[in-house]
Amino acid sequence: MTERVTDYALLKKGDGRVLFGEGPFTELESCPQSGVAFYVNDFALSDAKPWRVPASYKVVESVFELSQELGFSEGGGELDVEWDELTPEGFAQVFSEINQAIGKGEIEKSVPVAVETGRFKQGSGVDLLSSLASGEEAFYPYAWVTGGKGFCGLTPEVLFNLRKGRLNTMALAGTARSIEQQVFAYDEKEIREHEFVAQTLVSKLSDMGMVKRSQRSILDLGVLVHFHTPIEVFLYGDKDTDDLVRRLHPTPALGPLPRTEETMGNLIRWREMLGCPAWFGAPFGVLEDGVFHAVVTIRGVHWDGEQVEIPSGCGVIEASRLVNEWRELALKRSAVKRSFGLE
Repeated sequence: MTERVTDYALLKKGDGRVLFGEGPFTELESCPQSGVAFYVNDFALSDAKPWRVPASYKVVESVFELSQELGFSEGGGELDVEWDELTPEGFAQVFSEINQAIGKGEIEKSVPVAVETGRFKQGSGVDLLSSLASGEEAFYPYAWVTGGKGFCGLTPEVLFNLRKGRLNTMALAGTARSIEQQVFAYDEKEIREHEFVAQTLVSKLSDMGMVKRSQRSILDLGVLVHFHTPIEVFLYGDKDTDDLVRRLHPTPALGPLPRTEETMGNLIRWREMLGCPAWFGAPFGVLEDGVFHAVVTIRGVHWDGEQVEIPSGCGVIEASRLVNEWRELALKRSAVKRSFGLE
């Protein structure tokens, strides 16, 4: 990596191209009316100035092209991480609390997170960026680096794309291994979890415009498969981008149902109990010439100096079972490790 680049961001946009911004970044409270700016916030949306205007930027056709130009792969050769053993005690406690809340009728669903931690024995967080070029077409590479910490990933989940009065989003929920795809199509628990997400999104968007929900399908991401439902909204008039972020984040796939101040507070408390990075599952977007594209920061790696973390989340509903959810969380982390050469 070029020495002069210490603060930067990148994101694959809705048109497939990649926008790369280099700092120092100017911080703004609200969405600028023109130009280029990244949206960077934590899961709780606690940053009062989430808009970051880069000192310079470029748009390239792919992360591979960017990697060749900036030398992402020149940082330190192979990566080696010493992983700590992840035990289920903390997750089991949170899982039990969620089940109790479901039993009392306080919630229908919430999304606890398990976090695997380790230390770089060789390489650093910046060296992870070369792996972003290997993502399949369905993935959106993203990265945010500031000083010696940051995060990057290959997410399949779009928060929303906003262009000329048209908003596109998706329901992405329900998970299985690719080899289980045939039986997955009939799994009532996974279908129910997905429908929670899809129906909640449609309901949340119905007062904003004409909503078109496509049919549910299976998105094959190599190791894992998910149920996927595209949703398009033809908006009634102009909408404020900041308001749309607050309305659509967290997605029903990562947030509680129903979403209230109390249920969100409980979810954030559970995430903190489990050591979840604040940026995991947060909105991350880029504005270019009036078009805004934002993704959900899942399937990624977070680091601070030598410390490295891989979080994974799962939707817990009444039909969920601890053993199955613990297995799903491990599958998701394993897929991330494989993508970044951290196994």
